Amino acid sequence: MLKFTHTDLVLMLIALGIVLILSRFISEFGKKFKMPIVLGEILLGILIGPSVFGRLSPHLLAAIFPRIGAERIALDGITSLAVIMLLFVAGLEVQLNVVLKQGKAAIYTSFMSMLFPFSIGVGTVLLFPHLFNYNASNRMVYALFFGTAMAISALPVIARILIDLNMFKTKVGMVIMAAAIFDDLTGWLIFSLILSLIGHDGEITSLSYTIGMIIGFGLFMLLIGRRIIDKALPWIQTKLSWPGGVLSLSLGFCFLGAAFTEKIGLHAILGAFIMGIAIGDSVHLHEKAREIIHQFVTNIFAPLFFVSLGLKVDFINNFDPMLVTVVLLIAVFCKLIGATLGAYMGGLSKRESIAIGFGLNARGAMEIILGTLALEAGLIDEKMFVALVVMALVTSIISGPMMKYFIKER
Repeated sequence: MLKFTHTDLVLMLIALGIVLILSRFISEFGKKFKMPIVLGEILLGILIGPSVFGRLSPHLLAAIFPRIGAERIALDGITSLAVIMLLFVAGLEVQLNVVLKQGKAAIYTSFMSMLFPFSIGVGTVLLFPHLFNYNASNRMVYALFFGTAMAISALPVIARILIDLNMFKTKVGMVIMAAAIFDDLTGWLIFSLILSLIGHDGEITSLSYTIGMIIGFGLFMLLIGRRIIDKALPWIQTKLSWPGGVLSLSLGFCFLGAAFTEKIGLHAILGAFIMGIAIGDSVHLHEKAREIIHQFVTNIFAPLFFVSLGLKVDFINNFDPMLVTVVLLIAVFCKLIGATLGAYMGGLSKRESIAIGFGLNARGAMEIILGTLALEAGLIDEKMFVALVVMALVTSIISGPMMKYFIKER
């Protein structure tokens, strides 16, 4: 029986300390060059992982960050917890009323920005299978995943870019946020379906049951559960200790929602994401409480997750130039064309529509989380994972400058 020994505890604490300290320093250093924090954390993982440090001292790397054993299981548990909390925070950013207020422009942009890249992504896998490496029995599931990966946006990254550009409350900013909310919600629902379709042996399970559970849980939480939470929050924030009461109960509901969706055959991330939407959409949730949760997760758990990406995969050996190019071209141009066309159909000018297209192109953390879960589920290989990470970083870096260029005249 595998036991968590004294030595395992010491090495795990050393590993966690190294990751948190170095990630903070590299993040502060990156701020001087306006580098996304997530980029610095991933680069740190590559440096101290098998790609660089593993070549210099493989034995020391294996001792501190082992691939097997009790310490590995404990670290995997912590990173799984980090993913759940990251999706919960992403859910807190979602404001359903924003989508409804933007009218025709948001509807067209949301629909086209999701439909166009999703269709091209699925079609590329089905028409050009030689470009990808997947289990033949999972071809359609792989195609659905790739389409989702091409279509999804990164709501937290987009929100930060809009704030930095002083565009968050403008017409363009609100349309981008509304479309990003729709993309994230739809994308994670589809991805949760994809993960639940893959059994332990890679076989597809009951499609009707899975779809029914996803729709049922989503409708219950967003229609009924959201109202219950909205009614309960004023009591929680006034009667319980501040801010401990609302923080502990919010994260408690997050974990219960994640446990429920994991138990019924969906992925835990869906429960955390929808629970985040239900709590974050309440007008009674204090902005300070939202900020405390955000800071706690993004500064402690997020670095543990993003640094761990570089520890899992050898980015140098698994860098496939052809695959990276294909993924990058499809992701950038299909999302840009779809979102731009949708915004133009919704009544915005050409320059505003192109700016919206580049705004929705930012993939960031959400794309990386998507790729990580697919890799752990055995749906994609390490080369595709590296290609998705590169695509997420490139699109996040170019999004802000290109938006600023096309909107500068206004």
